[in-house]
Amino acid sequence: MRFLQRFGPGLAISAAAIALSTPGPAIADEATNGKDATYYISLGDSLTTGYQPDVDKDTDLAYTDQLYAQLKQRTPGLKHIRLGCTAETTESLIKGGKCDYPNAKSQLDAALQALAQHRGKVAYVTLSVGANDILSNCVGPAGTLDGACLNSRSQTMAKNIAQVAGALREAGTKNTQFVGSTYYNPFLATWLVGAAGQQAAKESAPLVGAANTGITQVYKSTGFKVADLAGAFSSDDFTTQVNVPGAGEVPANVAKICRLTWACTKKDPHPNADGHKLIARAVAAQLADNDVPGASPSPTPTPDNSATPEPGTSTGSGSGTGANQPSTNGGLAETGASSSTPVLAGAGLAVVAAGSAAVYVARRRRTTNES
Repeated sequence: MRFLQRFGPGLAISAAAIALSTPGPAIADEATNGKDATYYISLGDSLTTGYQPDVDKDTDLAYTDQLYAQLKQRTPGLKHIRLGCTAETTESLIKGGKCDYPNAKSQLDAALQALAQHRGKVAYVTLSVGANDILSNCVGPAGTLDGACLNSRSQTMAKNIAQVAGALREAGTKNTQFVGSTYYNPFLATWLVGAAGQQAAKESAPLVGAANTGITQVYKSTGFKVADLAGAFSSDDFTTQVNVPGAGEVPANVAKICRLTWACTKKDPHPNADGHKLIARAVAAQLADNDVPGASPSPTPTPDNSATPEPGTSTGSGSGTGANQPSTNGGLAETGASSSTPVLAGAGLAVVAAGSAAVYVARRRRTTNES
């Protein structure tokens, strides 16, 4: 499950009613905090698991982990149920197949069980998913994107997100806050490879914009708030010029992609530590203090604005949890098992030069079992 990919311009919105399955056995250990515990449930793909290409594994640098640390400051009893799964698609999140969840068939099923077991005690739910739907289907051998495929897959993706978000919202309570995220544009990194790359970067912008517009409407139709990652990453700002060492004057959106992700160094658009920090801030901005179980009055949490590293570098130790091996914090049950099967690395896209053009292609990475 790896990160972002561009969706077609004709994102169809379908906010259909969701039929909930009966939650199965509980997946978290209530005994850890007893009646005073409250919970944050994070769902999604490698954006939520903190995958870092320099160590080739999931880490605790994920925006979900940073957000949890912030939220816990104002809600001391808060526990994090970390369900994210590297290589997840909107379909596999519903049906399963990428990660194993004890007593649950899929990531969505595990989340619904947690919401049922801890009903009234789940304060926050975040969701970031969808990139791999396009990567594994609509990227041709030469790295070109198939427009018809994009439109078709985008419609299916929108329906799946509507189903997931609707099911989660229905299973929550009035005190549960739900936030879904849009996507920043990693294709902007193609700007650095010359005229053809600059044209590709410009052409990617309206596609990403259309996708984000559609996803935003889907989330809002199901009662989710929306974290605007494209806005946080200034994805549409081709006007402001910024000097990037080794690259010269480039648009602000290109500079941010280089500074906050690995797209310009390791040719992998996963966010680095500072990128995850910015994402955490964008999500935190959508969370209010009111009506949160167990919360004490305090400002909306935002990550620290620490020094920015060189483009593509990672800060902090970021202890790895193992690729495709999600786990929970706070002593809660393990929720994922690593797979020995090769998976398409959604955010493990590579920026390559195909003749004079720069394109993204999906790379395959074999995950390893880790104890």
